[in-house]
Amino acid sequence: MKPIATKRAGAPVRRAFQLSPVAAACTVLLSAFAGNVYAQASGSEAQTTVAPNTPVTAAETPVPADQATAPSTASPTPAGSNATASTSNSATPNSAAPARVQVTGIRSGIEAAISVKRNSNSIVEAISAEDIGKLPDQSVAESIARLPGVTAQRSRGSGRASEISVRGLSPSFNGTLLNGREMASTGNARNPEFDLFPAELMGGVTIYKTPDASVIGQGLAATIDLKTVQPLDFGKRVIAVNYKKSRLGVRTSEEGDGDRFSLSYIDQFANRTIGVAVGLTSYDETGGEQRKFDAWGGSTAELPYNGQNVRVPLGFTADTETGYHNRDGAFASLQWRPNRNFRSTVDLFYSAGETGFKRTGLEGAIGANTSGRYDPAGVLTNATIANGVATSGTLTNYKGIVRNHIESAEDDLKTVGWKNELKLGEWNTSADITWSKATKLSSRYETTAGLPGNAATLDTISWTGFNGGNFTDVAYRTGLNYADPNVAQLTDVNGWSGTETAPLAQAGYLAQPYIDDKLKAIRLNAKRSVEWGPVSAFQFGYNYTDREKRRSGEEGRLVIGDGLYGAIPMPDSTPNTAGTTGIPVASWNPLGSLGTVYQLAPKVNADILTKLWDVKETVQTAYLMGDLNGELMGFEFRGNVGTQFVHTKQRGGGYNSGNCTGETADTCPVVRVDEGTDYWDVLPSLNLSFDLTNDQVLRMGVAKVLSRPSLDDLRGGLGFGVNTGVANPFLSGGGGNPTLNPFKANQFDLSYEKYFAKKGYVSVAGFYKKLDSFILRTPSEYDFAQYVTPTTPLPATGPFAGSTVGVLNRPENGDGGSIKGYELAINIPLEMVSSWLDGFGIMANHSDTKSAINIPALGFGNVQTAAQSIPLPGLSRKVSNLRLYYEKNGFQIAAAARKRSDFLGQSPDFSDTLQYTFVKGETIVDFQISYEIQSGFAKGLGIFAQANNWNNAPYQEYTDSRDSVTRRVEYGRTYQFGANYKF
Repeated sequence: MKPIATKRAGAPVRRAFQLSPVAAACTVLLSAFAGNVYAQASGSEAQTTVAPNTPVTAAETPVPADQATAPSTASPTPAGSNATASTSNSATPNSAAPARVQVTGIRSGIEAAISVKRNSNSIVEAISAEDIGKLPDQSVAESIARLPGVTAQRSRGSGRASEISVRGLSPSFNGTLLNGREMASTGNARNPEFDLFPAELMGGVTIYKTPDASVIGQGLAATIDLKTVQPLDFGKRVIAVNYKKSRLGVRTSEEGDGDRFSLSYIDQFANRTIGVAVGLTSYDETGGEQRKFDAWGGSTAELPYNGQNVRVPLGFTADTETGYHNRDGAFASLQWRPNRNFRSTVDLFYSAGETGFKRTGLEGAIGANTSGRYDPAGVLTNATIANGVATSGTLTNYKGIVRNHIESAEDDLKTVGWKNELKLGEWNTSADITWSKATKLSSRYETTAGLPGNAATLDTISWTGFNGGNFTDVAYRTGLNYADPNVAQLTDVNGWSGTETAPLAQAGYLAQPYIDDKLKAIRLNAKRSVEWGPVSAFQFGYNYTDREKRRSGEEGRLVIGDGLYGAIPMPDSTPNTAGTTGIPVASWNPLGSLGTVYQLAPKVNADILTKLWDVKETVQTAYLMGDLNGELMGFEFRGNVGTQFVHTKQRGGGYNSGNCTGETADTCPVVRVDEGTDYWDVLPSLNLSFDLTNDQVLRMGVAKVLSRPSLDDLRGGLGFGVNTGVANPFLSGGGGNPTLNPFKANQFDLSYEKYFAKKGYVSVAGFYKKLDSFILRTPSEYDFAQYVTPTTPLPATGPFAGSTVGVLNRPENGDGGSIKGYELAINIPLEMVSSWLDGFGIMANHSDTKSAINIPALGFGNVQTAAQSIPLPGLSRKVSNLRLYYEKNGFQIAAAARKRSDFLGQSPDFSDTLQYTFVKGETIVDFQISYEIQSGFAKGLGIFAQANNWNNAPYQEYTDSRDSVTRRVEYGRTYQFGANYKF
């Protein structure tokens, strides 16, 4: 599309730094500690472990065999970990080593995660693979969702855990990293979808609930760092092979199946100066049938009956859906460490997959009654009335629409990172470069069948069992047999396109949006030990990130023949069922029908044009951070204090379109828009961990944090037109806002942790976040006069006739509120309680989060409530997780459950636009059992079985009352059987 004009606009730049309350608090606290510190021993550096964001040091680096005096192993720790071990836990370097006891399986993963949590200076949660290529769940998101204060939102289509909320904040508030690096994404949001990361390729995950200045890409809620393995962290060659056979949708009307395969190879060469790690995975799954019912927002309408108006269902959509998922993934890590002073690491990650859903169903209006001349109004007959509700009845002139829709997507993520670490005298330096690219091509193929628009005789629909709110329990039946392809003809059933006076044929629809995201970054860091009072080490660095994201694509009407009422019998149809209704309908596969059954008529209007955009963003971050070690009031402490200075420059491009007189490129002229802004942020942070002796730790964190807007919110341009769906038509529009500022908050965290050596811990944590600002999409009065031309359609009737003033719905910055809560966790082997329980263990946690943020309900399409405000999106008040396990003599048995209360979630609507909707709370139960051979020629061979969603927990949506469910989906159980072999 060629623009006919270009417009550029900018906002004034705020140049000055401002001292925040958080920065002042950090300064005061640091000053208080300065008088109570002691100098660290000069040899303490020998106990340092390698953190992902710090360079290699001589003491940290295992050396070639001909130079080493004893073997060593490395244990990676999160960024910000203390560079000096606690005095009470340190070991004498030359002391005799005790006999080594190798821990594997569930306990190995738990102990590795506990080590990360305990050694971190920040408040973190962690999971670690139970073995190579074996996270404890089938997806990364499900494993993360078992951590304290963390919840998962299941995909509306597949039932998989696809998004993660931390401490009650929306998934968009998280920063997501891979090996400490930012990545491109395949959706509209900044962060990649977790479906892109097969669990078999992950070595562990760390969630930073409190940030430090060295962590780039932070989120306001948390920073999630996904980690692949590093080959030189292993003492020997490891090869692991894994195969799983799946049964999907068990306990649904028709089961699906799948296969998963993974291979991991880790080795070291040239006297351990070269390390190689490679992981491959592939899976192909076809889901079971899901029968769904959508009550159109749970709304009713009134129809006349015997001299009174009675309430009837507005309408419904009922689908039977089958999905498929396949993905190929790979990672590789190459490390070179020729001496004590230099290490070079190249990390590669690749993931490509296809996801699709075939929906067959029936929809139609009941109380809505009419949609113009294609659907004349019906008459309510044979009704039974109770309390003003037609509990049963029959409506004439029903226009049933048989749907056969296919939605599919092909995505691709490539990420390359290269990090070089060099020791120069007292300085440890590093340089890290990143390149990441993600693409996603989606296809939404919709076809409709039924009676043509000019049919003389229409259908009837009858219902029973309606009480005014139980939409999913109502029984329906139709007069016609929609499984007959001669009844369910491919045609424009309801006059979907054009206007009343100038209709356009639309027997189906095809949309193919395309996302292209590119990210490049470079990071420089330098660190050295110092003796500056409480500061034992000092580091500074710089990070530059350049990102460009674009959404393009085309959409169009599918037409049959040359006239408005073209219709043909459905070819090659088979009978199916419309969701939970039991109504028979005809099913067919429309793929390949373009050019034979249908012709494509490209469609252009204001709504479509606002979905075409591009965003460019550069973020420069300079940071300073000091590691703290000292003593205060008789208690040793460690931690860090630092500040990030962040400059962001953003520009959003798009199209202004409000002068459309038709739905073609010639009748819908556009103006290209390119706008933006830039701004500074100062983000101080302080983390302190006090050693209370007896393996007790008290942690405190205070920081200022931010999350930048979703990239689609930064798009330029707006579209508008006359809203004729109301009694008094007015101009209505929507778009993005390239001048948005980020979400900002000051936060305070406190955590008490009691450890039982490296076997377990209990913890109590509390947090408080004071939001200075947030972003919400809200409608406001707006004068479109600057975009109006002499040919722009304006309201023709009512009080707004001829007016250029209307309503614009776009994201805006709003004032903040607060979030607070507490978290409880226990993770212990039960042998600590009694020797009779040797091998048993428990992991349990609970969080309770409250929000004092008022978001107006107006403007949320799927939310209907009389209240003036709605909950914070993504917030479940209560979240609980429980995992019981037994592991001994090669046997591993585990049972797990995760529970969350109701929350406000996000799901895409028919036009690929994310809409908010209330989601009912759920409890999901999983089981797993496995056995690994302990000796003999088959040692290392294991077999296993898993059951996910054992209780078949339904996914349920509602708009106002949780008793009035508007959408219910049962995904069934998933069984997995397989074997793995490690040698």
